[in-house]
Amino acid sequence: MGAESSAEGKPRVLIAGGGIAGMEALLALAHLAGDRVELVLVAPEPDFRYRPMAVDEPFSFTPYERRALAPAVEEAGGRFVETGLRAIRAADHVAELDDGSEVEYEAAIVCVGARARPPFEHAFTFTVPGPQLEFADLLARAREAEPHRIAFVAPPGVTWTLPLYELAVLAAREIASRGEAIELAIVTPESSPLSVFGPGPSEAVAEILRGRGIDVHCGAHAREQGEGVLVLVPGDTELRAAAVVALPILEGPSIRGLPTDQNGFIPIDDHARVHGVDDVYAAGDGTNFPIKQGGLGTQQADAAAEHIAARFGAELEPAPFHPVLRGKLLVGEETMSMRAEIAGGGGEGIASPDYLWWPPFKVSGRYLSPWLSGSAATIEQEPPVRSIDVEVSLPREWHREPMALDPYRPIDP
Repeated sequence: MGAESSAEGKPRVLIAGGGIAGMEALLALAHLAGDRVELVLVAPEPDFRYRPMAVDEPFSFTPYERRALAPAVEEAGGRFVETGLRAIRAADHVAELDDGSEVEYEAAIVCVGARARPPFEHAFTFTVPGPQLEFADLLARAREAEPHRIAFVAPPGVTWTLPLYELAVLAAREIASRGEAIELAIVTPESSPLSVFGPGPSEAVAEILRGRGIDVHCGAHAREQGEGVLVLVPGDTELRAAAVVALPILEGPSIRGLPTDQNGFIPIDDHARVHGVDDVYAAGDGTNFPIKQGGLGTQQADAAAEHIAARFGAELEPAPFHPVLRGKLLVGEETMSMRAEIAGGGGEGIASPDYLWWPPFKVSGRYLSPWLSGSAATIEQEPPVRSIDVEVSLPREWHREPMALDPYRPIDP
């Protein structure tokens, strides 16, 4: 089967992946490049899934948002193909797809995400997509077995732990409302809760955890010794729990034809270009940037889209990937917004019950958030309350040694 070429006589930009980074790339290119390019988005699933809200589903029983990709892509002026990316033949500018077809491209953005695997044999692994966390089952196990405890564990290697804290806090609220006598514990390699946001936000999170009666074991690497038995290192301290909920270990997508690091992640530079491969970019959890978070993925997608749009005639100066870490912690009826400079040198992070970005979605994509809210895309949208903006200034050569950014230690003010 021959490779499909552009029927419109325009340079084709192929976007692989229909998640947060992929949709941000599509919307950014539609805005920046307009009709200068032909847009094709390929994804193995028919729907965009707003996965950051999945943490609330076990407690509210409200399914997190899903939107059909075909009409969304068409509305943005592109074409949707429901299949996954198998390989890139960079020399030919051809993408091989899972259905056996091939697509020619002038530029490609790989936003296929990471692969999740369970860290422990006996724990429930909270991953999306995947089986829904049945909180009633966790409660039943915690009632019936000694000790009456549920442990929430971030295994070594996990760099975005915010969902774990949300699960623990929401579980504490539900347990308190039922009058249950069940202990909750968090185990994390971080030096303090969500230390990547800096001392101020970390202490604010710690205060919430203390208020909910949640025991926190920081600086601890957990290994499973048996069902309900964790050994915390250093110290070889034993922690027992009737039920264990863990975040998954992430591995890179290992797309054939693209370079990878030792864990399968795709190395990119500060314009999201894949190292050593012409005209291929990557964004999102599948890249080698150490913190795997949707908002950072949208910023990588923006950097790639700007660079591509400029190449094909848009009048703009493409800005490099300039990460600003934003996170919204669900604590029940309220939320806490956090923002910080993750590479140090820019002062302490901010934690506030007020909005720190607008629209106030959990993922603050420049184009994705307005699309989700149904408003027009704009380059800058300020929150309706006064806030202090904190920008990130990473070392210029961060992409050469990305793992030098340690999300387990406090940032430097």
